[in-house]
Amino acid sequence: MGDLDMPIGSLGEEVVAQLCELLDNVSWGWRKLAEVAGAEKRFRCSMEELEMCSLKVLEPRGSPTQCLLQLLAERDCSLKYLLGCLERMGHTKACQVLSSAVQDMIRITVQPESQVVPEGTRVSLTCWASGPPGLTYQWFCGKQEVPGATAPELVMDTAAPPGQPAWYICRVNCGATFAFSRWAHIQVEKSSSPSSASGYCPTMAGLQILRQPRPCRLAEGDTLVLECRAIGNPPPQYQWFRNQRPVEGAQAPRLQVKLVTTAERGSYSCRVFNLFHEVWSQEVDVEIGPWLFTSGGSWQEGDGGSPERGSPGQLYATDKVALLIGNMHYLHHKQLKAPMVDVHTLSTLLRQLDFKVVSLLDLCKAEMQTAVNEFLLLLDKGVYGLLYYAGHGYENFGNSFMVPIDAPSSYSSAHCLCVQRVLQAMQQRRTGLNIFLLDMCRKRNLNDDLIPQVGALQVTANIVFGYATWVPSPPSPVQAAGLRFSPWLTEGCADAEAYELSQGELSNGIFVTFLKRWLLEDEKITVLLDKVAEDMGTLEITRGRQALELRSNLSERRALTDPIRPLGRDESSARNLQWAKAHVLPESRHLRFDCGVTVQLGFAAEFSNIMIIYTRVLDTPGDIAKCEAKLTDLPEELDVDVKCTNKESPEDVGSPLAPTWSLGCPSCCLYSRLCGLQKLRQELVFTICLQYRYRGVDDFLEERRVVSVGRPLIAKLNLQLVASPPASPPHSPLSASPHGGWGAVRASWVNTPEENLSPEVSSSQAL
Repeated sequence: MGDLDMPIGSLGEEVVAQLCELLDNVSWGWRKLAEVAGAEKRFRCSMEELEMCSLKVLEPRGSPTQCLLQLLAERDCSLKYLLGCLERMGHTKACQVLSSAVQDMIRITVQPESQVVPEGTRVSLTCWASGPPGLTYQWFCGKQEVPGATAPELVMDTAAPPGQPAWYICRVNCGATFAFSRWAHIQVEKSSSPSSASGYCPTMAGLQILRQPRPCRLAEGDTLVLECRAIGNPPPQYQWFRNQRPVEGAQAPRLQVKLVTTAERGSYSCRVFNLFHEVWSQEVDVEIGPWLFTSGGSWQEGDGGSPERGSPGQLYATDKVALLIGNMHYLHHKQLKAPMVDVHTLSTLLRQLDFKVVSLLDLCKAEMQTAVNEFLLLLDKGVYGLLYYAGHGYENFGNSFMVPIDAPSSYSSAHCLCVQRVLQAMQQRRTGLNIFLLDMCRKRNLNDDLIPQVGALQVTANIVFGYATWVPSPPSPVQAAGLRFSPWLTEGCADAEAYELSQGELSNGIFVTFLKRWLLEDEKITVLLDKVAEDMGTLEITRGRQALELRSNLSERRALTDPIRPLGRDESSARNLQWAKAHVLPESRHLRFDCGVTVQLGFAAEFSNIMIIYTRVLDTPGDIAKCEAKLTDLPEELDVDVKCTNKESPEDVGSPLAPTWSLGCPSCCLYSRLCGLQKLRQELVFTICLQYRYRGVDDFLEERRVVSVGRPLIAKLNLQLVASPPASPPHSPLSASPHGGWGAVRASWVNTPEENLSPEVSSSQAL
C-alpha cells in the first residue's frame, strides 16, 4: 500500500482526533507509543518533550497524543512506521482507525502532460495513482467521458482539428472516494506549421533535445538555473545528474537551486527518456565561489588569509549577526508601540551594513530564551554580534533583566532574562565584537530581592554595552571586567525610564530616533554611540529623565561598517546555506480551480515572525461575473485577528508598517497578516475559499483548496522549545542547535522593504 510511506502530517484532522481519543490515557496510550517508537533513535523523545506532551492535559483542547504525533511528524515519521508501532502495542482499535484512513487516500503519482503534436500523430497520456487496492480510472475530454478509456494510459489518434486545443483529465476512483488529475492540453498542428518543430515527428525520431543546458559561474548565495527541453511521444521524462550521480528530486526540465554554495560545484547533465528511447544532454560545468569581500568593495576569490585584518589598519568581521527583539503586547503590563517601529528601523539599517538580521516581536520567556540561545550559536570566532532589546525591563543590584510578554503582574528574575548572563555567554564564543543595546526601563523591581550569581565577565576588550537610560548603581559584574565609561556621563536619573515619541503609529523611541541618524557612519562604535548620546542630550522633554549610558572595554577601532571576510570556506558555505533555508518565504504559486479561475497566492515578510499572505484572481472565464479568493481555516496558535484578514487595502490588516512591505505586492489583492509564526508546531496549512457568481445568476458558488506552505520564516526553529545555551565554542563551526535551529549556520536573511521614518517629537510616554 503506497500511501503507508506518506508522512504522519498527511493525516486528516478527524483521524488525528480519533487516535487522540483512543491514546490519551496513561496505561495503554501515548506514553507506550512514545516508548515503542523510540526503539528507532531518530524517533526517540526526550524527557522534556514527554513532559511537554503531558502538560497538554492542562489546556482546554490539549491532547498529549496530538503533541506526540506532531513531534514524530517533525522527525519525518511515516504512516507505515506508526502503524507498525501500534501493531507492536497490540492496540487493535487504533490500528483499524489508521488502516481505514490510509485506505481512503488516493494520491496521483504521475500526471498527464500537455503536448503539441503534428496532425495525424498518435497521442499517449498517462495517469498513475497510488492508494487502496481496486483503483479504477476514467478519462474525460472536457466534461465528456472518453468511451472505453478506463486504463491508466490513454492512447488515441489526434481527433481534434488543427489549431483547436482539446483538454483531457483523468478521474481515479475507489468506491465513493475519487481524485482528479490535472488538465492536459493537446494542441494539434499541421505538419507544415513552423510551430510544429520544423516538421519534427516524435514517432519517427523518438526524442529530440531542443534546448541544451549552459555552463555558468556563480557566487555563493546566487540561484543556479539549468534548463533542458525536449519533445517526444510519449512525453519525455527528466533526471538531472551532478558528477554522474543523480540529483535527488531533480526530475523536471528546469533545475533550480537557490542560495548555492561550493557544495553545488560540478559537472551537470540531464537524462531525457520515455518508454522507448533515452538521450543525454551535453555535460556543462558549474563553478561557484567562494568569495570574500575586500576593503576596496570588490569581490575576489578567497585565499584563506587572516579573516580579521587585511590592509594596514583595516579590521574585518568573519560575519555579522544581529538579533532584534521588540516586546509590545504584554499580557499583564502596559502596552507599548515604539518597539515594533524601532526593530523595523534597525533591521533596515543593519541589513545595509551586511548584518544578517533576526527581527522578532512579542516573545514569551521560552521563545526569548531559545532565540537568544540560537543567536549565541552563530557567534563563532571573529563574528560581530549585536543584540538589541526594546520593551519592559528593570535593574536590581547591578544586573539588568528583559521582561517577556507573559511575565506575571508581580514578576521577578525567575520570569525574565538576565542581560549579564547573555553577555557572559556571548564572550565565550570568541567573537570579534559584542554589542548589547537595551532600550528599556531600569527601575528598581520591589518584587525581586534576589541577587543573581552571574560572576565577573572576562576581559576580552571587545564589549560595547549601551543603555538607553541610566541609574546610579553599585559596581556590577560588567564594571568588574574593567569596562570604561563614556566621559560625557556625569550624572543619571534614579529609577530612569525609556520613552516613546507619540506621533501616530509610526513613532520611534527616543533612543532609536537619534541612533538611526548615525548608525551607517564609518565610525568606531563607541564614537558613534557618543554622538547619539550628545544628540539625546539636546532633547528638552527628556533632559534629566533619560540618557544613554555606554560601558565599553573595546581596545580596537571596531566599526559596524567593517567588511566581512569569512573564516573558512566549507564551514562558511554550510552555515550560509542552512541559515538561508531556515528563513525564506514560501514561493508564490498559482492555483487553478475547477471552474477555470486561476488564483495567485503570494507572501511578504514584515518581521522574521510576521508574514503577509495575499491572494489575487489572475484569470477568470468569460461566463463568471464576479469572484474573490479568501484565506480561511488558519491555525489557532497563530496571532491572527480575523477582522483584519482578507482586506482589500494593506493598511487595513492591522499593521502600521503596511506601506513598507506592500510596495512589492501586486494590486487588486486581498491581504491577511499572520503574527507569531514562532508558535507553529507543524506546517502552516490553511484553505483558499473561492467564491464566484455566473452572469445572470444571483447566488454565489464556492470552491475550497487546502494549501500547505511548510514552516515559513522563523517557524522552523521551534522557539517554543527551550534549549540550553552553549557553554563554550563548538569543536566545529558546524555545531548545530539541538533541534535544528538557525544556530547551525549563518546566511542571507529575508529582505524587507527599506523604511525612511522621521517622526517629530510631540509628547512622551514612559515604557
